Amino acid sequence: MADGTGIGDPPDGLTAAEIGMWQAFRNGSVYDLRSGDATVDDPHGGHPWGPERSVRARIVCWLLLDGPPALAGRVSSLKLAGVQITDALDLAGGTVVPYTEMKHCRFEKEVLLPEARFTTLRLVDCAVPRFEAARLHTEGDLHLPRCRIHNGMRLTDAHIGTDLLLNQAVVYRDRRGNSILGDGLSVGQDLQAEMMESHGVLSLRGAKIGVSLSLRGSLLTNPYGRRALNAPQLTVERSLYLTPAGLGNPSLTSGTTPARGTRVQRFECQGGVRLDDGRFGDAIDLTQARFTLQNDQELSLRRVQTPELRFLGEAPQRGRVVLSGARIVTLIDKSASWPGPGCLQMGGFTYENLVPQGSFPLSLRLSWVAAATAEYNPEPYERLATVLRNGGEDADAREVLLAKQRRRRETLPLAAKLWGYAQDWTVAYGYRPGRAAVWMAVLWAVSAVAFARADHPAIKPGEHPNWNPALFTLDLLLPVIDLGQDSYWQLRGGWQWFAAILILLGWILATTVAAGATRLLRRS
Repeated sequence: MADGTGIGDPPDGLTAAEIGMWQAFRNGSVYDLRSGDATVDDPHGGHPWGPERSVRARIVCWLLLDGPPALAGRVSSLKLAGVQITDALDLAGGTVVPYTEMKHCRFEKEVLLPEARFTTLRLVDCAVPRFEAARLHTEGDLHLPRCRIHNGMRLTDAHIGTDLLLNQAVVYRDRRGNSILGDGLSVGQDLQAEMMESHGVLSLRGAKIGVSLSLRGSLLTNPYGRRALNAPQLTVERSLYLTPAGLGNPSLTSGTTPARGTRVQRFECQGGVRLDDGRFGDAIDLTQARFTLQNDQELSLRRVQTPELRFLGEAPQRGRVVLSGARIVTLIDKSASWPGPGCLQMGGFTYENLVPQGSFPLSLRLSWVAAATAEYNPEPYERLATVLRNGGEDADAREVLLAKQRRRRETLPLAAKLWGYAQDWTVAYGYRPGRAAVWMAVLWAVSAVAFARADHPAIKPGEHPNWNPALFTLDLLLPVIDLGQDSYWQLRGGWQWFAAILILLGWILATTVAAGATRLLRRS
């Protein structure tokens, strides 16, 4: 409501700085107390600000909760620049209607906003001891870019109507080790925390993001505990970006992946990451991400669901990458991004398409599967073979299944292991059936030449066909089938042993071919 009666004049007892703020509020203009000296005006520096730049938090609350009417033709709003707010700014449970924006300000004590309601709140490049805003509700944005918050911030169960902006903020941990406690947080559109520094646990347990969550170029570090990012059951309607941010102008990032050739700052996490049971509508993007883990820490993606996982970061040197139970449609990865044996777990990990970036030969893909199975587990091999077969790479799929059988052989007792070697050497467990024909042809040719010199008296003189060493050899090699040769002739001495070995080899070849055919029919 406009006022032209003087009713909204400043009350007695205000300082000169507070009177100026009062008048600027009624006029809807910016109240700027900066000196023009960048060193003096730095809200994060050590230069003291005197009474001429200080206002009491109680007067700020008065203006926001029950302020004077606007001047005629103006809209009241609180816009401060270079102002120091003394005492704690306590708006807990209050409803703030005026537009609120504070830039380059210092807060002497914590900002208390639990269960408060705002239209839009912007704190830009401010020094804040602590930001306490559990169950805060805003119709519009909550902006805290370039702020430094020294004892953590709480946004548990807060509801942000549109965007939450934390770009280039620096947040230190509270006494419980949390830098940002956002469990149950709801953001209507984007949560942008690009090039942010978080020194403690960034907790987003059960948070819901209406569009995308961007941590491009950010540094998350927590040397005091196991995790730097704890976000189980996180829901992001579009994408999660743990990717680089461009360095340059403008200083605030634009929310997009920088173009090729741009100088970038990569996302880095020093501590464990937990994204278990998360739901991501478009993708999880880990392009160029760097994870520095201790031996007992994990990059955990257990049971996450997303159409696309871009696993294109640096391979962690220690710790584990866990994808157990994750469900991915398309896996985009690089061979250099995966950790070595014992540091990868993929039990129950399902994916439908593989899109490798750069060279990722089948030998390295098999090493990738082997790294995830410290003990023999057929499931990762069968999943990989299925994906390759569905992509038309039947030969590679057979190689994967052959590797599975060879890995299984290592777990068998000696007798079964020897039988496995026999199947491998002859027909490669049925996955290379052409070998059987080669072995059969070689044995047939060699044995036919040998039997041509063998002494072969007839069992019943006058009741035998003509001697044919080639047909005789084939009759021995082919089990079950009777060509009417071996039952008419009698071999002696070493030739009997030679014939017995030939019969045994024939049975081995026939058995392995049958096993391979059975496996082929089962796969079909």
